[in-house]
Amino acid sequence: MLGAKVLTVSDGVAAGIREDKSGAALVTHLGRSGFDVIGHRVVSDGIDSVSDAIRELTRDFAGLVVTTGGTGFGPRDLTPEGTRAVIEREAPGLAEAIRAGSNSEGRPFGMLSRGVCGSIGASLVCNFPGSAVGAVEALEIVLPAVPHALDLLAGGHPH
Repeated sequence: MLGAKVLTVSDGVAAGIREDKSGAALVTHLGRSGFDVIGHRVVSDGIDSVSDAIRELTRDFAGLVVTTGGTGFGPRDLTPEGTRAVIEREAPGLAEAIRAGSNSEGRPFGMLSRGVCGSIGASLVCNFPGSAVGAVEALEIVLPAVPHALDLLAGGHPH
């Protein structure tokens, strides 16, 4: 079973004034998709808070780490910057697929996401939107590629 961790990035959730709907939705959906969700954290928006949390979540971990929140154009939306500060290699194809797949008719806002994906050691990190619907939609888009990516990061040679 593949392992997963969820990081919710939100000033409101961290302060206890907003419910963590997107983080909870990701935990549920990952579990239903066969992942063992072994961690779920909440941090405030900000480059340092995000980069510190991602470092901690990926330390000695081989699996998927998904973030939710902080990927837009708001002044406190700094999840991509915090993620870039710690990833070793970007995976632009995953982020591009999320943006392309999130631009359905009537909801053309996926193109506004600044989320990034990349690897740290044997962990794959993906930034997802802060809405529960958007986060689960992004997860569904990348899920088919995740087991193969994690196998490669772990040193597998499946080709």
